[in-house]
Amino acid sequence: MFDWATFRSNKGAAKLHTVLDYDGCLLVFMEITDGKVHESKKANSFAFPKGSVVVVDRGYVDFQWMNVLDSKGCYFVTRSKINMRYSVTKSYQSEAMLESGIIKDQIITLDGTAAKRYGNKKLRLVHVLDSTTGDEYEFLTNNLQWKPSMVSMIYKQRWQIEIFLKHLKQRLKVTSFVGTSANAVQIQIWTALIGILLLKYIQKSVIYKWNLSNLVSFIRMTIFVKIDFWKWANDPFIKDKIPDKNGQFGVF
Repeated sequence: MFDWATFRSNKGAAKLHTVLDYDGCLLVFMEITDGKVHESKKANSFAFPKGSVVVVDRGYVDFQWMNVLDSKGCYFVTRSKINMRYSVTKSYQSEAMLESGIIKDQIITLDGTAAKRYGNKKLRLVHVLDSTTGDEYEFLTNNLQWKPSMVSMIYKQRWQIEIFLKHLKQRLKVTSFVGTSANAVQIQIWTALIGILLLKYIQKSVIYKWNLSNLVSFIRMTIFVKIDFWKWANDPFIKDKIPDKNGQFGVF
């Protein structure tokens, strides 16, 4: 049905290439392409100021692009690819590190063509143990000064983009499309993104600490009610109202 969204012979796809600013968790870059456009090819479209910390999944691992980031004074944290070839220059291990979930902390140099693409510079590989699943993860970074636990913590924050996309799909109902053309899909996605921006602005602007899902639900219920919206958003509960038998207070 979506004949423009070329990907595989039996599957179509569209990709939402996204950069999320951790301060406020709002989009700063977004582009929609068909599924054949690889993440690493779009990475060169992103521009980051000096000192930025760029956290990406391993689909974005492109050592030439990562060399550009390093040369511009940006830091990156990502997961290493399984087939990455490298040599270990230094390796640190201790009981104290293991107690905090760090198996080992290594300084490495890449081998083969990857070394040339990255400018033959040093990298850091932090091996982390997930205490819940017992799985080992390897995090790659160009910052040689952070504590290994900091590297692990930074990568965990990448999950914020998954939460953002979950809100986009579930709260703004981008789970199916009303049209099949590229223009129809883009209009629906852009509309949802504008909606997320407005909701985030409301959430950050008011006194009451709204959960985003609750905010969306209550706005959906009260959108045609004649009330002062900002007054309601700041203070949604009716004062001195006795809760019902379920212990729930009324809202405006």
